[in-house]
Amino acid sequence: MSTKKIRKELKNGDFRVTIFGSARIKKGDPVYEEIRKIAKELGERGIDLVTGGGPGLMEAANKGHMEGSKKTKAHSIGIGITLPKEQKLNKHLNVKKEFHRFSQRLDTFMALSHAVVVAPGGIGTLLELFYTWQLEQVEHICDMPIILLGKQWKPLIKWLEDYPLKNNFFEKKDLKLLFLADDSKEVIKMLDQAHKEYNKGHKKFCLNYQRYKLY
Repeated sequence: MSTKKIRKELKNGDFRVTIFGSARIKKGDPVYEEIRKIAKELGERGIDLVTGGGPGLMEAANKGHMEGSKKTKAHSIGIGITLPKEQKLNKHLNVKKEFHRFSQRLDTFMALSHAVVVAPGGIGTLLELFYTWQLEQVEHICDMPIILLGKQWKPLIKWLEDYPLKNNFFEKKDLKLLFLADDSKEVIKMLDQAHKEYNKGHKKFCLNYQRYKLY
């Protein structure tokens, strides 16, 4: 996908949800099925989806979205990365682009996103979470929900409260940018509210690609 096509996606005015998560979680795992379910419901609502485009939870999301968007024709977008151990893009994508550098890829995620869901994952998922949170904290991107799905994140939130927050390394309002969700129902409820506010022209939903001066 060329830069020109990215610009076209950015300017079409559609609401987009980005899902981050592990490439190592396979079909049959409860988390895989949970992500597939969330993405399917987004597709049914006509909401565009953005993922890293690879295997694991990314594939679960893109696959579920394709199932749900048959009537709505919502876009399933994959933003891939070239790695030494080749990670191929999955086959459930309408739009795709691969990058050689994580920084460029992360910036493209930020430009495309109106809401972010972070599923269980490892170093890559943590990078995506903290990059998103950092940019929102310093107002380089718009105020948008960062939803942490699953029990993995509760100990992290507790550590953030007990150490960096307690030592005034960031402010309490920064922690309020993160939202915990136990299951797909809670995630969808939050995303429905965000989508509703976006459609109403809520002041929180500015355009990231303009705020961050991308594309």
